[in-house]
Amino acid sequence: MTAREDHLVELVDDGGRAIGETTVATAHQPPGRLHRAFSVLLVDPAGRVLLQRRAAVKTRFPLRWANSCCGHPLPGQSLTEAANRRLAEELGLGPVDLTEVGVYLYYAEDPATGRVEFEYDHVLRAGVPADVAVRPDPDEVAELRWVDPGAVSADLDIDPRAYAPWLGGVLNRLLHPADPSRSNEPAGPSRSGAPATEAPERSGGR
Repeated sequence: MTAREDHLVELVDDGGRAIGETTVATAHQPPGRLHRAFSVLLVDPAGRVLLQRRAAVKTRFPLRWANSCCGHPLPGQSLTEAANRRLAEELGLGPVDLTEVGVYLYYAEDPATGRVEFEYDHVLRAGVPADVAVRPDPDEVAELRWVDPGAVSADLDIDPRAYAPWLGGVLNRLLHPADPSRSNEPAGPSRSGAPATEAPERSGGR
């Protein structure tokens, strides 16, 4: 966990344009610096998504239920390459075909650790078999479960503190994917969800 805090992330403006780089640790110190991230949702043929409960040693939102896998591409690295690397590290899963379904820009403060998430989050979907074999790393993942995304979205309103604050926005991108005809337009706050200043800790969204 500590070594990854020294990895570089790509700083971006609110339209997703690269403007620099810094370390993971620095980007997540208050008040936070907006950087590129990704959230992967693995979806089975029945439409269920695989959620992971983040391990207790995570530096941000430990023991919260989140999407299948999260991470940050290195500066200039493709989202597909970075996401498949993290799927292997967190879940022991081989490469999968990923499709971007939208972007979620959010800000959230972790009351447990004092760290912040301020991310331009690319939401990636991959279809997998219901019996897909995974080997979760216990330093990354405490538990796994398959869920109906609509049911989880409803439960976020009832018990938001059980979930990572970005999950609602990520699920929203899965359930309401971006219009492909607008894929070449800048994905700023008006298209990627609530502006960061309006994303509370529950946020509907990482």
